[in-house]
Amino acid sequence: MRQLAAKAIDLCRRIALCSEEPGITTRTFLSPPMRDVYRALGGWMEEWGMRVRVDDAGNLRGLREGRSPRLIVASHLDTVPNAGAFDGVLGVVLGIALVEALGDSTGVGIEVIGFSDEEGVRFGVPFIGSRAAAGTLRAEELPEAALAAIREFGLNPEHLAEVRLASDVAAYLEIHIEQGPVLESLNLPLGIVDAIAGQSRLSVLFRGKANHAGTTPMALRRDALAAAAEWIGVVERIASAESPLVATTGSINVEPNATNVIAGLARIGLDVRHACDQRRRTAVDRIITAANDIGARRGVRVEVSQRLDQPAVELNAALRERLARAVSAAGFPVHHLSSGAGHDAMILAPVVPSAMLFVRSPGGISHHPEESVLLDDVAAALEAAVRFARDWGQAGV
Repeated sequence: MRQLAAKAIDLCRRIALCSEEPGITTRTFLSPPMRDVYRALGGWMEEWGMRVRVDDAGNLRGLREGRSPRLIVASHLDTVPNAGAFDGVLGVVLGIALVEALGDSTGVGIEVIGFSDEEGVRFGVPFIGSRAAAGTLRAEELPEAALAAIREFGLNPEHLAEVRLASDVAAYLEIHIEQGPVLESLNLPLGIVDAIAGQSRLSVLFRGKANHAGTTPMALRRDALAAAAEWIGVVERIASAESPLVATTGSINVEPNATNVIAGLARIGLDVRHACDQRRRTAVDRIITAANDIGARRGVRVEVSQRLDQPAVELNAALRERLARAVSAAGFPVHHLSSGAGHDAMILAPVVPSAMLFVRSPGGISHHPEESVLLDDVAAALEAAVRFARDWGQAGV
């Protein structure tokens, strides 16, 4: 498996050169470099007798014909700006490597899909590819610019309903780098994902009163930024006391944003995640109550707008158990964990039984050029995937 794993890693690094920006990896939904990616991956698919096409959502699909029920192995091919080489792409490449490693040993039908969009960078709409495959995307939900991009790629957005997975698909497997430090902290190559965390995203606005920095006494100020700063500390304390809850105040806009003017307005972006929706929403309520209390004490008005309430997604228990057997049979420790990041699996899970296998991320680094993988870990993931597929084929379900 090491030789095939090394080939997969090399291909991921070569695909990273397919970019909209020289010197860095940026590849968004149906941008020109996607054509190069499709040629490279499609060529490997064809080498192994797969029937290759690009559907009308821009997903690259390679089908190894075989008996039903069909197994889907997939992830995404788009990136964030200035990305690494393995987020998403590794899962697609390992899907093709899986077909090569299996040869004709199982006879089961396997479809490998490279989703056209997961990140939502180009048009602000994430999961275009997997939502179309799940049958939950309608053309009217996309901005006109996205529809135009589909047409410019030679595809027809009026046929999005035809992108939906075939009726004989019975399972979905996604292999993905962890994008976090948990597996590395445990010195483990692989992890089985039990659930994908739900997400709350909010905009919290502190509205005070701008005034002269030199002439306004401290006791008479209504400083929006000072109120926001106090609240940010509270957010951190609440999240730290509720592990594995995570909460991030990752963006701030201040007006008038001048050194010698008291801030009249501070808008903070809040992101809260947990695999248990009740605990996540309870934490959000506490965080917002704290903002209101701080605002009332400081004479600053607080306005809250919810941007996202994405429920947590539990992955299929039977497939998780089957994946655990495959990891153990391959000779590796079985470790279960939740995913704090969103993945295409959360879109497919409501419509087809789904499982995810995480691969260790050295340094916990992702969405960054220093993103990397270890050869032995990739070989371990491939070995586990092969055993999973063989078990699937032998069971006939």
